[in-house]
Amino acid sequence: MKPSSQSPAWTPVHNALGVPCAARCRRFVRSEQELIEALSRWPDALVVGQCSNLVLPKRLECPLLVAAWRGLRLVREGADALLTAAAGESWHALVRYSLGQGLGGLENLALIPGSVGAAPIQNIGAYGVELAERLTEVRVFDRQDARIRALVPSACGFGYRTSLFKVQPGRYAVLGLTLRLGAGNPLVLDYPDIKRELARAGHGEPSRRQVAEAVMRVRRRKLPDPKVWGNVGSFFKNPVVSKDAARRLAQSHPSLVAHPTAGGAKLSAAQLIDLCGWKGRRQGKVGVWRRQPLVLVNHGGGAGEDFLALAERIRQSVMERFGVYLALEPTAVSPQTP
Repeated sequence: MKPSSQSPAWTPVHNALGVPCAARCRRFVRSEQELIEALSRWPDALVVGQCSNLVLPKRLECPLLVAAWRGLRLVREGADALLTAAAGESWHALVRYSLGQGLGGLENLALIPGSVGAAPIQNIGAYGVELAERLTEVRVFDRQDARIRALVPSACGFGYRTSLFKVQPGRYAVLGLTLRLGAGNPLVLDYPDIKRELARAGHGEPSRRQVAEAVMRVRRRKLPDPKVWGNVGSFFKNPVVSKDAARRLAQSHPSLVAHPTAGGAKLSAAQLIDLCGWKGRRQGKVGVWRRQPLVLVNHGGGAGEDFLALAERIRQSVMERFGVYLALEPTAVSPQTP
């Protein structure tokens, strides 16, 4: 594909990890129709938002389409409301808007970086709440069938930090989503960090906004600012193991945190990494954040391949000591993606 006259060859691509990446052709897409037309012209294009959960290569040979269209629509239904947002909207701005409208349900998801279009791909979640629990619909362009589809949550294959859109990369382009928000969503205050923060602030019966503010304070304290330290937040998923594996680990490592699940137990990836001695360690230009071992940071000049190499060393050490596999949370993009 020849570079577009609107976009010079090898355009730098901003990304949360702060790694050097250049696209042969980059185009900002300002509407759904413009995206569909671009995909018909460049079927091998990679569609992105703010690149907040991607590990990018130094060069992207495929065309890069940046979802930049905006739009919000609110429909009240008694004490609740349906909030529709376009893919190019900022996720945190959407959370702030919903709180400003007096709508509950997204307060635990405050300050998560990225765009609305990326949120269902990862099924973003934090402090006991997942996006899938608030969704009523995801609008997508099915690149295989060349048509727009409206998918209900049960058709999206949602799981822990995964979805149909992540399992089948390159097939679906997210156009927007609709959320059901309001009084029907109870406050979720189970996480110790949030409980302590609310107690410290003297909020015995907190409002939605006070919960969001507590979440933001905790996140800012534990996680580095991507503008200063390139990072994508959690680099690893918390592993889920079988009941038998959980029982064996409890016997050999009684200090391990394990939360029961339907099929076994969810372990703390942060604890596993910390017990392997990785917190605060550096490997060349990248390293493990000193306050949260789930987070890998760019010390300056680190490339995507450096992050993947460090992640692999961490995974190997956790496997050797505990026999537990750590899956990556961000998506590693190849130069020829998709």
